Amino acid sequence: MGHHFGNLAKVRHIITYSLSPFEQRAFPNYFSKGIPNVWRRFRASVFKVAPPMILMYTTYTWGNNVHEQGKRKNPADYANDE
Repeated sequence: MGHHFGNLAKVRHIITYSLSPFEQRAFPNYFSKGIPNVWRRFRASVFKVAPPMILMYTTYTWGNNVHEQGKRKNPADYANDE
């Protein structure tokens, strides 16, 4: 009837290695190497990422404030309506 999905092609001269999931450690060196690496990467990229984000946030909030002020009615236009 055909091959199973994992055995559709026969590949020669390629060697693959794998570990059993039961032999792997889920979080090796997580606290000793992982957290310092995250901190190092954060310090290296914060000055590249933060200024554009701050600029875009301030532009967005300024635009929303200007829009809200533009939607208000001017009270001076209705001072003599009686």
